[in-house]
Amino acid sequence: VHTHDAEGVLFGKDRRVVDIPTDHPTCSKQHAVLHHRLAASGHVKPYIMDLESVNGTFLNGERIQAARYTELREGDVLKFGMSSREFVLLHAGSANHIEIDP
Repeated sequence: VHTHDAEGVLFGKDRRVVDIPTDHPTCSKQHAVLHHRLAASGHVKPYIMDLESVNGTFLNGERIQAARYTELREGDVLKFGMSSREFVLLHAGSANHIEIDP
């Protein structure tokens, strides 16, 4: 999913409002949001914010603090609640060298 041109990308289990459904009972209806923000360096960077979910948002296996933006880097792995589904942050050209079967 391309996120760079979206104002925000909402993760959660309420399919009526979220952009990316998490479909797991331990995830909140509106669990976390990914935003692109202008960093102190002058570059626009992706950030994730846990929306005070009960079971947390995990970045590379570590639970992040709720209601605070956490900067993301290429290759970072996000998990929501106790779901085993992993979301990996990649640049647009990250998979260009990988051959995909027709």
